Amino acid sequence: MALLEVKNLSISFGGLKAVDGFHIDIEKGQLYGLIGPNGAGKTTVFNLLTGVYKPNAGSIVLDGKNITGRSNIQINQDGVARTFQNIRLFKDMSVLDNVKAGLHNHYRYSAVEGIFRLPRYFKVEREMDQEALRLLDVFGLADECDFKASNLPYGKQRKLEIARALATQPKLLLLDEPAAGMNPNETAELMDTIRFVRDTFDMTILLIEHDMKLVSGICEKLTVLNFGQVLKEGPTSDVLHDPEVVKAYLGE
Repeated sequence: MALLEVKNLSISFGGLKAVDGFHIDIEKGQLYGLIGPNGAGKTTVFNLLTGVYKPNAGSIVLDGKNITGRSNIQINQDGVARTFQNIRLFKDMSVLDNVKAGLHNHYRYSAVEGIFRLPRYFKVEREMDQEALRLLDVFGLADECDFKASNLPYGKQRKLEIARALATQPKLLLLDEPAAGMNPNETAELMDTIRFVRDTFDMTILLIEHDMKLVSGICEKLTVLNFGQVLKEGPTSDVLHDPEVVKAYLGE
């Protein structure tokens, strides 16, 4: 059984079908790419998968559980986490606290325990500090745990955003144009980071990306979206060399 099974997913805005009959199957541990021209509906698909939008039709099944139409918070708790094309860190908070923000799905204390600083509050905070530092160490950011997130270089901010997403303990990680704004050296390092995340955390990853070097370098399978519909799907090399894809997306 696929970890993610999406069938006939559709949504319209003002009579315009932004996504029409979208389907995808992603196996556990797979590194999968979703590509297509600007305006093809890729980010809309991500918003449907994460509960930002509710579909007009279709189904989303994650690890055997139907999560169609659930809220953004519920879907995150079900096991879907994402990053964004434009980095959305809590820039005035510390690097450590950014990761801790992602841990609250799994580490909890009551409002009373927090307000009155009862023993459980300190116990849970210590556990979150330890887990956040463990994640930061994995990404080489532990020494900068007290820095403001806004003071990190761009590439490290990307790593921090991924670390925060992983703190929610997802089954599926969605990366929205992770290489946006990066130079070639940063992109090469990002490719290593994504492979590392998949292998170290036994993670299933779906990414949107325009950088074809990154896509061809790390994605095992691709789905191409065009005008809200699936144009092609299959092994990466086959898809990227398909004449319809070349015509619609690569412009050659």
